[in-house]
Amino acid sequence: MPEEKPYKPAAVKPKPAKSCADTATPATGEPMDIDQSIEIPASKATVLRGHETEVFICAWNPSRNLLASGSGDSTARIWDMSDATTSPNQLVLRHCIQKGGAEVLSNKAVTSLDWNCDGNLLATGSYDGYARIWKTDGCLTSTLGHHKGSIFAIKWNKRGDCILSAGVDKTTIIWDAATGHCAQQFSFHNAPALDVDWQTNVSFASCSADQRIHVCRLGSDVPIKTFKGHTNEVNAIKWCPQGHLLASCSDDMTLKIWTMKQDKCCHDLQAHSREIYTIKWSPTGPGTQNPNTNLILASASFDSTVRLWDVDRGSCMQTLLQHTEPVYSVAFSPDGKYLASGSFDKCVHIWSTQSGQLVHSYKGTGGIFEVCWNSKGTKVGASAADGSVFVLDVRKM
Repeated sequence: MPEEKPYKPAAVKPKPAKSCADTATPATGEPMDIDQSIEIPASKATVLRGHETEVFICAWNPSRNLLASGSGDSTARIWDMSDATTSPNQLVLRHCIQKGGAEVLSNKAVTSLDWNCDGNLLATGSYDGYARIWKTDGCLTSTLGHHKGSIFAIKWNKRGDCILSAGVDKTTIIWDAATGHCAQQFSFHNAPALDVDWQTNVSFASCSADQRIHVCRLGSDVPIKTFKGHTNEVNAIKWCPQGHLLASCSDDMTLKIWTMKQDKCCHDLQAHSREIYTIKWSPTGPGTQNPNTNLILASASFDSTVRLWDVDRGSCMQTLLQHTEPVYSVAFSPDGKYLASGSFDKCVHIWSTQSGQLVHSYKGTGGIFEVCWNSKGTKVGASAADGSVFVLDVRKM
């Protein structure tokens, strides 16, 4: 395998030498002291211990009260949160490779995971170069081996028959989930592919350290669209809920909005003062269950701020200032009314998307890599650099 390069996940992204709070600019201001009345008490937090090293990723099952996590200890875990009165049961998904005729732990991090739409299968991606499919009982059903090096992102399509992965080998792959076979490998990037996102069940976008974004379709030997405009590596891409607009964020400190109807970006959003690590669309806007609102995008940056953008107007609605270290993750509640953010300052903040006010805050024991909401909007999961995973009960918000 080629030498691995430290592009993804968040854990191996170079951490700024000093806190962004030390370099705050007049544009962002200084974080204010947090009102103790909004701090989430320990009684509303369930801390899950078991991972032996940093936990890079976590995701709720869409139909059951299960939380999956992936760690640098070569395991993923499935935590059963259905009974909060007892210590949650955990299933340990050991990521093993064949060595000397025996199965041994790969000693590589599990850095990406995604549940299928039915919630009966979990796909994981590892730095050992393999993608894997697991049942909710922890049984390994398929090992997908075609990448030559670390896998940085993995996504199910909505129909649940294909899995998409991106890797350090500069390629993206569509896998047949039923057979575990490679349906098509796409080799259009000139540097590691960092993220992927499905547009439809057969088409997707990919982004790379080569500063390019390609839109590809199963069965096509060339990209159906290529977007150029970023001047540094593109960290994340996300299609809007309707699949009409594609958002991208980059180390060039910009967000860009793209449409298939034109080559140049339709919005070039510039306000962050450091790298932008990830982005998320609100589950609101035209064509959604909450159609009477504009399209909103959230961005998380190494400048220690979170920003909310009105994409229709191409303007920044809110700048959320309370974090004091790089922000690695943001997630909207299912109704779009709240936004959770996780930072290396060990805090998970929950904000009102309408007012931009901080409504709840919890400080964990390690820098936060990922935050996620369950499908009911009643719980927030988070994973941290000290090996902890925790769940916040926000039903009484």
